Amino acid sequence: MELKDIKAVYFVGVGGIGMSAIARYFINRGLVVAGYDKTPSELTKRLEKEGALIHYKEDVAEIPHACKQKASCLVIYTPAIPAEHAELKYFRENGFEIQKRAQVLGTLTQAHRGLCVAGTHGKTTTSTMCAHIMHQSSIDCNAFLGGISKNYGTNYILSESNYVVIEADEFDRSFHWLRPWMSVITSTDPDHLDIYGTKEAYLESFRHYTELIQPGGALIIHRGLEMKEALQEGVRRYDYSRDEGDFHAENIRIENGGITFDFISPIECVPNVELGQPVPINIENGIAAMAMAQLNGCNAEELRYGMKTYGGVDRRFDFKLKTDKLVFLSDYAHHPKEIYQSAKSMRELYKDRRITAIFQPHLYTRTRDFYREFAEALSQLDEVILTEIYPARELPIEGVTSQLIYDNLRPGIDKQLIQKDDVLSFVKSHDFDVLIVLGAGDLDNMVPQITKILQTRL
Repeated sequence: MELKDIKAVYFVGVGGIGMSAIARYFINRGLVVAGYDKTPSELTKRLEKEGALIHYKEDVAEIPHACKQKASCLVIYTPAIPAEHAELKYFRENGFEIQKRAQVLGTLTQAHRGLCVAGTHGKTTTSTMCAHIMHQSSIDCNAFLGGISKNYGTNYILSESNYVVIEADEFDRSFHWLRPWMSVITSTDPDHLDIYGTKEAYLESFRHYTELIQPGGALIIHRGLEMKEALQEGVRRYDYSRDEGDFHAENIRIENGGITFDFISPIECVPNVELGQPVPINIENGIAAMAMAQLNGCNAEELRYGMKTYGGVDRRFDFKLKTDKLVFLSDYAHHPKEIYQSAKSMRELYKDRRITAIFQPHLYTRTRDFYREFAEALSQLDEVILTEIYPARELPIEGVTSQLIYDNLRPGIDKQLIQKDDVLSFVKSHDFDVLIVLGAGDLDNMVPQITKILQTRL
């Protein structure tokens, strides 16, 4: 089915961050957009206000009439939806065109110049930065992002531009559907071993992804990654990092709550780049974002202005309170390397302050595979509070609990194991200097209440 033939689109799992961005694309095209999700959320409420027809009961009878027309309805599903889902079974048994979210994005990268950001961590921030730089420039872009941009209050940007910025997700090998014009690869630390099985298979998946970059385009890869790329003839290769590579930073100044640096580039160096979201890890993310934007025509002033006005992403180093007395923030970090970078950035920003983390591990398999690495990363902080594991799509695994991480934290660190339901009472009864909530589960739902509790102390 070609895009021009589609009159209705039905989403099985419409409330996911990536699915909702595509739903917005089709709403903006004036199509009938409907879908199912297990529970209402802020995202689904906003989609309903924008015109999507959404229900929360797994029931074929709830599917709108326009979405039961096989010749004109495209069905999009997320891999997190089980194969026995009643609505998905209905569409399969009746011969509907059914695509994964990633297949749809792949179609869009063939219709536009796809600027894709892949990697175990850093891809949401880097893609959102790049999208903001380009959208406010003379080049402009569309964008499908893995987080809510604070600049736009959405995970989707629509324009008349021929460019589309896409977060390329390696889960379930989804990014193999893409055909990037250019791509950043931020990191390849093994993850999703429940899907890939081995580190070697994970790295091979990234190698294959690099084969998909179109001739004439470019790969911008973090310096020193273990993976080996396999580029088609005519694809340019650049590397980057914070301190060295084709693209890097020099003259970094971290002072008075701000971060400024010089962007070193083989195309044109840009002095005095100021970070709008002054977090040390964003130096490296910003270098990758500016490199891709610059390779596609953004000039020095557009790069500088885009970086200065970048407002961040919800749940990515998301400051809720920031005073001399008390700092509170939320971060989506849920892989050991992400937590390591998050903790390292916190240490750079708050050298002499006591830092407490409340961490909700995400997935039994990830905890089983990386509990030692989680403990090592968290041990950079002064105090670690662990809740039970957030299962997401998984069933419990015998012997795999947060206790594994707890037992491997460095000797002498202050630590506690508590239930998620006890987090608010814990916050009420304890004092904090710098507090960070970490994880990709549902603990973030408590952040507004935690913020209110802490505000009473200011």
